[in-house]
Amino acid sequence: MSDFPFTDLSRLEHQDALPEACDTLIIGGGIAGVMTAYFLAKQGQRVVVCEKGRIAGEQSSRNWGWIRQQGRHPAELPIMVEANRLWHQLADEVGEDIGFKTTGILYMASDQAELETYERWLPYARQAGVDSRALSAQELADNLPGARANWVGGLYTPSDARAEPWLAVPALARLAKRTGALLREHCAVRSLDIAGGKVAGVWTEAGRVRCNQVVLAGGAWSSLFARAQGIVLPQLSVLASAMATNPMPAVFPGGAADPALAFRPRADGGYSIAHGFSLDFYLGPDAFRYFGAFREQVKSGLKTTRLRLAAPTGFPDAWGTARRWIPSEETPFERLRVLNPAPNMRALNAALDRFADTWPTLGRPTIRQAWAGMIDTLPDEVPVLDRVPDVPGLVIATGLSGHGFGIGPAIGRVVADLVTERAVGHDLTAFSFNRFSSGQVLKPGLAF
Repeated sequence: MSDFPFTDLSRLEHQDALPEACDTLIIGGGIAGVMTAYFLAKQGQRVVVCEKGRIAGEQSSRNWGWIRQQGRHPAELPIMVEANRLWHQLADEVGEDIGFKTTGILYMASDQAELETYERWLPYARQAGVDSRALSAQELADNLPGARANWVGGLYTPSDARAEPWLAVPALARLAKRTGALLREHCAVRSLDIAGGKVAGVWTEAGRVRCNQVVLAGGAWSSLFARAQGIVLPQLSVLASAMATNPMPAVFPGGAADPALAFRPRADGGYSIAHGFSLDFYLGPDAFRYFGAFREQVKSGLKTTRLRLAAPTGFPDAWGTARRWIPSEETPFERLRVLNPAPNMRALNAALDRFADTWPTLGRPTIRQAWAGMIDTLPDEVPVLDRVPDVPGLVIATGLSGHGFGIGPAIGRVVADLVTERAVGHDLTAFSFNRFSSGQVLKPGLAF
């Protein structure tokens, strides 16, 4: 873990030469982009992934490592069930230890209202064939021996899993490369090349690549790139902090969370710990530009989100970040190769206090490493997985809203089939691009 977070640009792994032409070029080397490349390569496509910094350098390696069906938005749940199945296959196929284990995920309800929310979600789990079940307070205590907390019950999904994201996503990138994809780190895509009203290629910092399909999977940078192409994508990002502790006895084999604490055991014997719902949000130009689209999310999230006046220099929604450029100019993607925000140590220390209060016999965990990542989110916290109607040849796969790691393999499969115009096997109505201009009020659904 000494190389994590992946900010050292002298340690690039993927430097494939850019071809003059390919079938599909993917912008972004997170899990969505990597898995799309893998599935396109399996279909025989000539596919290139361009990553401005390092593969998995941003949120794809900085997340909790949960592979979670539990609590998914009903529209996402069938795709996540597929993802869970794919993780089992990929864990064998990569030929590396990525820390994949089926250990279950557990939510602890602090009050009756929270427990009732879990119970309202359970019919969707049953419909999707997921083994989630509600737990009584006593059943919850049996799953968390030694815990001293006033939980009233919980929700448990035994078939949910976990993996180490900083191992898994780089391993999946190597698998995509073995399958036939080309990967190029430290290579920002500056703009689309449009000819005759449709995609004809891209301009990268290393030159032009001809292609007739582009997938925008740029995470927190997607809206900035889209806006420079004249495409309105109401996306904002929040900062999420996490930490690794030194080795401690395990209290639960899988991931567990309540509103003030989230944790899971790690392959190195410690825990990954975070505050359950504490996030930070930087106020920038897009926060005001898209306030109307996010108003329902703002109503529900103000109690758990800390507002900050300005993002660090170079961040996608920083006040000084350029919104327009020409292909021959250096872009914001080259000026800041990897988003590496400072973690909110107040929130992390509160989580450690909560852990120590809950398991007083274990003592307060000690921090081995702390980090943060920028989570890209959309007004309804559901991704965009769709073609852009006004830009033939452009597919957008972004807005994974903090739960993209687990669902990533199936997102890649779905997007690959979108690109090649195959049947995707899922209803993608909720993931449409046009929902942002439909006039409907978008708000988070039954997901947690």
